Amino acid sequence: MPPRQTASWHRVKVRESFAVADQIRRIVLDPPAGPAPQPGSHVDVLVPAAGGGHLVRSYSVVDDGRFAALSLGVRLDPHSRGGSAFMHRLCPGDEVTITAPIQTFGLTPRQSRYVLLAGGIGITPMIGMARKLKADKTDYEIFYAGRNRVDMAFVEELREDHGERVRVRYEDEDGRFDLLEVFGGLTPETELYVCGPVGMLEAAQKAWEATGHPSHLLRFETFGSSGRLPNETFEVVVPKLGLTVTVPPDKSALDALGEAGCEVMSDCLRGECGLCVLPVRVADGVLDHRDVFLSGRQKAQGDQMCLCVSRLSGGSLVLDLP
Repeated sequence: MPPRQTASWHRVKVRESFAVADQIRRIVLDPPAGPAPQPGSHVDVLVPAAGGGHLVRSYSVVDDGRFAALSLGVRLDPHSRGGSAFMHRLCPGDEVTITAPIQTFGLTPRQSRYVLLAGGIGITPMIGMARKLKADKTDYEIFYAGRNRVDMAFVEELREDHGERVRVRYEDEDGRFDLLEVFGGLTPETELYVCGPVGMLEAAQKAWEATGHPSHLLRFETFGSSGRLPNETFEVVVPKLGLTVTVPPDKSALDALGEAGCEVMSDCLRGECGLCVLPVRVADGVLDHRDVFLSGRQKAQGDQMCLCVSRLSGGSLVLDLP
């Protein structure tokens, strides 16, 4: 996939790279020229594609005030299509191509209260947000959950910076947050920010609605690689082009189709914008929807699929092109 035409790309050097949790590294880069990153922003990174060329991957900026540089938190995806594996191999002195910081998950100003809910590596954009809220003397709380202690980065830094405003759940010890209880105790003016796996977001959306909070006060960002089922090889058939493409576990349907000459419009690559959603004519496996664009009803109907993140649990899929 070529670099996005609207992005401004910069070649920068890696200053540091070190582990901050199991399978998570903090990668500190020379900052590109331009304004400093805003809380909640991310950068796009060009990473090598397995078949040649490059892919674009997005990583949130970690802004806790400890580094006068651009700092990213990157979790190694066991099913990496090249992005996180490439990032984890970076060493001081290496060069990497990135965009200037992009803001798509910014704080709405002047709310009376904020709640930040993060799962796993979803804590990365929240760190800068919490720092900003503290500096502004705004009322806020942070809810941070992960599978276990070794998987969760930045816990001690958050506790040091935000004290009792931080609530941490190690799910193998404490279980999950009771979101109905958490949201039920919030004032109507509270704005909620969520970043984590799709399952957490869906649970938060249901609990937010069930406790009577308005949808416009829920903001979210996802990392769309988190599915309910393991990545398996499946086939995509496009009758209009007479094309059958094999999608291996380490590649998205969008990427596999693109390499076969079937370009599908896309943008976010995280299952959020919906540009790469196509009609599904037949699916002989279970659709593992990993996007947040389609509604629960649309996912249950099983006649659409977001190609950048969602998958099929083996078998084959017949897609209609517009």
